[in-house]
Amino acid sequence: MVEQLIINNDNFYVPDANQLITEDDTPVDNFASAKQQRLLVSSLYTSFQNQPFLAEANVGIYQSDKQPPIVPDIFLSLDVQTPENWWEKQNRCYMVWQFGKFPEVVLEIVSNKEGEELGKKLRTYEQMRVSYYIVYDPIQQLGEKTLRVYELRGRRYFETSENWLEQVSLGVTFWQGEFEGRQDNWLRWCYPDGNLLLTGDELAQQERQRTEQERQRAEQERQRAEQERQRAEQERQRAEQAEARAQLLAERLRAMGIDPDAL
Repeated sequence: MVEQLIINNDNFYVPDANQLITEDDTPVDNFASAKQQRLLVSSLYTSFQNQPFLAEANVGIYQSDKQPPIVPDIFLSLDVQTPENWWEKQNRCYMVWQFGKFPEVVLEIVSNKEGEELGKKLRTYEQMRVSYYIVYDPIQQLGEKTLRVYELRGRRYFETSENWLEQVSLGVTFWQGEFEGRQDNWLRWCYPDGNLLLTGDELAQQERQRTEQERQRAEQERQRAEQERQRAEQERQRAEQAEARAQLLAERLRAMGIDPDAL
């Protein structure tokens, strides 16, 4: 029904957002999931700048006003942007009829066995025709696999062994390191060459390292210049000493009645 509403501009029906529950203020996340979500979303906004996009965590997606929203841990939608007045009721969450499309990527982080990530949620995202569905199961609540990537082919999801999401030019990979003071194994976005999409802190650290390297190179150049100056000064002093010795020898020869210029 949503696809028909989006395509049929002659009879475009816009639901009344004031009748929808866009937020219920219920805290349901845990420390690990919340931090993982911040890492994935923040690195997109810092490093993924090839095109306009909208990425958020725990923001509802409404297919229509006849169905309750689904709230993925993270979603990524390309070629759309956050509305200017995001405090207006119709702009507070992802209403498909407002943006004109579904997100390309949704990601769920599994923390228990009640989330139906491989059941109801998978079927919902499949019905929404989301191109990629990622299930990250860090403590293996749903089986031995830590990461599952589903790709929409036709009207059905197929699990793929590829971690590269061709349609969005992004990949996912694991990274062992520190984020916000926590050392752990994290799920990260990456480029085709495997390089990570960096967070703002990582970019700042990278810039500090570049600045320090440039400072060290400048200091090395200064030291080399100083060494060259010192060598030149030593050469000048040796030349002056040699000249002084030559003059002293000439004076002694003359004192002995010998013309040094005739030698």
